[in-house]
Amino acid sequence: MNLDICGIDIIAEDITSPITKNNGAVIEVNAAQGFRMHLSPSKGNARNVAEPVLKMLFPEGTPSRIPIVAITGTNGKTSTTRLVAHIAKTAGHSVGFTCTDGIYINDQEIYHGDCSGPASAEAVLRDPIVDFAVLECARGGILRAGLAFDKCDISIITNITADHLGLNGIDTLDELAKVKSVVARSTFKTGYAILNADDDLVYKMKDELDCNVALFSMHENNERIISHCDEGGLAAIIEKGYFTLCKGAWRMRVAKVKEVPLTLDGRVSSMIKNILPAILTAAIRDFDIRTLRKALLSFIPGAEQTPGRMNIFHFKNYDLMIDYAHNTDGFVQLAEFMKTVESPEKIGIITSPGDRRDEDIEEAGYLASKMFNKIIIRHDNDTRGRTQENITGLLKKGIFKNDSQKNVQVISDEIDSIKYAMDHAGNGAFVIACSDKVKESIEFVTGVYNEEKKSTAMIA
Repeated sequence: MNLDICGIDIIAEDITSPITKNNGAVIEVNAAQGFRMHLSPSKGNARNVAEPVLKMLFPEGTPSRIPIVAITGTNGKTSTTRLVAHIAKTAGHSVGFTCTDGIYINDQEIYHGDCSGPASAEAVLRDPIVDFAVLECARGGILRAGLAFDKCDISIITNITADHLGLNGIDTLDELAKVKSVVARSTFKTGYAILNADDDLVYKMKDELDCNVALFSMHENNERIISHCDEGGLAAIIEKGYFTLCKGAWRMRVAKVKEVPLTLDGRVSSMIKNILPAILTAAIRDFDIRTLRKALLSFIPGAEQTPGRMNIFHFKNYDLMIDYAHNTDGFVQLAEFMKTVESPEKIGIITSPGDRRDEDIEEAGYLASKMFNKIIIRHDNDTRGRTQENITGLLKKGIFKNDSQKNVQVISDEIDSIKYAMDHAGNGAFVIACSDKVKESIEFVTGVYNEEKKSTAMIA
């Protein structure tokens, strides 16, 4: 019955004889058996049946908690969460994780939506199947209700950049960093906080922690990494084109950057940054290096494993990418990627959440103007206190600041804007749809893609 313990209720005429001899019967197998009658019987000797049961369930000296990896930062949280979960699953764990896409138990989505708060984390931590938890911890949930756990084994801080400023009393980057540092400060003394050594605000957090610290950097000659390793510390870097683990004086090459699918042939620096802390997590948990390599090579970017994170569809005459970029740093990362894209026509479908500052929305338009030939402005269903006209005006102000002649159209509905871009994309065009309704947009684009494949097959 797959029960660790159970209570079996028997009625018998004579307990000294087997019930198989017409002496009695089993009337119930109880998953919530009672101990009181044994501990304090109305007649006969008391027997402490609870003690051996508890010793069996919780053997002395064995851990009574499951490992918790908590991940926060401005960007890269969800991709890092999904990758860490994939690595733990490859290592044989039954993994539960939460992120801005939903709640997942063993890769099965049990709830869809933004699940980066403590209530979602509690759903994972309460599930008896889960023996390894990976929890995305966003700013809003921390400010609203704290964390779902008292301590975590590993914390990861990806970066701190300007987003959500001016909300909930958080007006500066230093204040935002203080909120994010709650996750790192909740790490067990024997655990590890994994910090971005390339980010000044994140690196600074190490001074207020009483746990172990591991660092990651895109640069092998980062002085902070060198100093950390000289003191015997653990780090992960990019060295001569390889993901490399460092501890003290030794180095271990984990995998070639270009061979890891998530990096898109080494072209996506933001994804490379997300992989580094995931590698450190595997090292801290003492996962076998072969298991880690297998996990990195089998984590394929796309709608299945990384929905809304640089999902590229190769149509016959053009390419289309769906991405969740929604803040200025996200647009900076997109711009870096677009430099590697060779296309005669780069089309961007953009917007900005309405609760961002005027200057943030304007900056998003400016960055978009620098990377796209044509721009389509759409709007989220929830404009968060602003009118669509106000968001459009601020985006256009930023766009035209860079190029007063930029080709700009406004199509409010996300699906309609994607359809228009697909219908009007020139030969060799590259379209980026910055999506809010990720699931719906992926389903729409996948449907069109499958229809094109079917038509092509029929003609052939």
